[in-house]
This record gives sequence, structure tokens and C-alpha cells, in this order.
Amino acid sequence: MEKTEPANRNLLILGILSVGVAVITTVISLILYHNSGDIYLDRSRPGFLPSEDEVQELPEKDYAFQSSGILTEQDLDEYIKNFQEVIDYIDDLESPFSEAPLSDNSLGIPPEPSPAE
Repeated sequence: MEKTEPANRNLLILGILSVGVAVITTVISLILYHNSGDIYLDRSRPGFLPSEDEVQELPEKDYAFQSSGILTEQDLDEYIKNFQEVIDYIDDLESPFSEAPLSDNSLGIPPEPSPAE
């Protein structure tokens, strides 16, 4: 019976050390995640969604291109014109690396309907 006691003790020490290393590395990674600012890019957390005054409206998209057919110079000109509007919108952003460009509205994601009560 004496031979199993050191083995049990070693196994217990190994388990405690493993949990300790896991906790320490998790704490370090969460600190880095927060301090780097990446935490503000995570839109899956409800507490970090932008408020309504932070959301900027995108220009309306009233154009659509056919997926098949002949590509004409007029189609290319229309594409370049509409593409330039989007580029101008992006260039006009005050802080392009803020959370506003990743908002649901900015990405064109419709708001979720509120649950019927």
C-alpha cells in the first residue's frame, strides 16, 4: 500500500499544476485581449454593441448588376461610379478603426425582431 501513496500524491500535484497553468494562461490571454482593444471588436457580446448614436448610416444601394449577360462599358461605368461612392464614404469616416464600421447597420444586417410578448 505504501507504493500507491506517492503515485497518488504525484497525480494530485500534476492535476493542481495543470489547473494552475491553465488559469494563469487564461488570465494572461484575457488581459492581452482587453488591453489590445480586440475586445471591442467582438460583437457577440451584448455589452459591447454600439449605442444608437454611434451608428452611422451607409449610403443607399439602389443598383444591382445581372449575374449573366454581356458586360458593356456602361455597366462598368455604373459599377465604378457606385464603387467610388463607397470609397468616398469610407474615406470620410472620422475613425475607420472604431467600432462603428462593424455595427450591424453598417454591415447591412437587419435588426432582430423583438420577441412577441
